[in-house]
Amino acid sequence: MKRYEGLFILNTAGKEEGIKEAIDKLSAEITAAGGTVETVQKMDRKSFARVADKKYTAGFYVNVIFTVAPAMIAQLRSRFSLNEDVFRVVFTQAPRPKPAH
Repeated sequence: MKRYEGLFILNTAGKEEGIKEAIDKLSAEITAAGGTVETVQKMDRKSFARVADKKYTAGFYVNVIFTVAPAMIAQLRSRFSLNEDVFRVVFTQAPRPKPAH
């Protein structure tokens, strides 16, 4: 099991009240893949610096730190690409947390 950080940009066009449900679905997908969600950080809605599609000018950013088997990352990436609530997702390997002194 490795520790990963997932930065999700949620498609919130006309669905501002559905953020909590969308985040719950993300966590459920990670758990279904055998992962464990450590923290979920809701960042905020931000406008895009470069707009590729006029329909999507902003998104709600969510940072999720989780542990999962490395082989499952490709499967998670493909499952999130099919999710209409997820506009973009980026996975990076997260560093181990430093012990508090």
